[in-house]
Amino acid sequence: MVSIIMHGCNGHMGQVISDIVAKDDDAKIVAGIDPMVDAKQNPYPVFSTLDECTIKADVIIDFSTAKAIDHLLSYAVKNDTPVVLCTTGLLEEQIQAVKEASTKVAILRSANMSLGVNAIMKLVAEAAKVLATAGFDIEIVEKHHNQKLDAPSGTAIALADSINEAMNNSYEYIYNRSDKRQKRDAKELGISAVRGGTIVGEHEVFFCGTDEVVEIKHTAYSKAIFAKGSVQAAKFLAGKPASLYQMSDVIG
Repeated sequence: MVSIIMHGCNGHMGQVISDIVAKDDDAKIVAGIDPMVDAKQNPYPVFSTLDECTIKADVIIDFSTAKAIDHLLSYAVKNDTPVVLCTTGLLEEQIQAVKEASTKVAILRSANMSLGVNAIMKLVAEAAKVLATAGFDIEIVEKHHNQKLDAPSGTAIALADSINEAMNNSYEYIYNRSDKRQKRDAKELGISAVRGGTIVGEHEVFFCGTDEVVEIKHTAYSKAIFAKGSVQAAKFLAGKPASLYQMSDVIG
């Protein structure tokens, strides 16, 4: 059984993960970390900081805040505890710190923790090798709720990167065509964003050829899919040697 410290346990995702792990015979949360120690009733002890935590674990799942990451990395390296790093919005220097820490302890960081999204990242890369080579145009459309601050989404960029890497980085990303009046270039990869309502997350990749269109689509109906992916990642990461892993390593 994989023992887990839930970093950010009283946040929404921390509570979703807690519920999922409670029903998992192969994993157990042995401690939680949250500044609001008594905000929720948890079936495990909760500490305000990692330094106060007296319980060791096989892996840490992090759904906290960017400002907590520096201390998390320091703790992980000092205690040789792998980390599934799910917190977004890291500064560039923090991303570099993650890379540096991964030379000393196993860290898994991914643009999207969903198993389904990471599966289609592989699918679109393989599709591009066939369809883009045959002259199909590629467009990505992502949709999210009206409270999302960034556009396009990190997942949309990750999908584009999967395609571009498969095609020797020959594509240019185009985010806006309103300032242009010209035909589409064959090496454009269009990325469009829609914001509205309570859409959890939807990503569509279009391969548009002459008289045919191939569409690969992923729809998230709740944030629970990211929680499920993080638990799978924790099981994968426990006991792994120091390196920087991604969800693509989890799904094989």
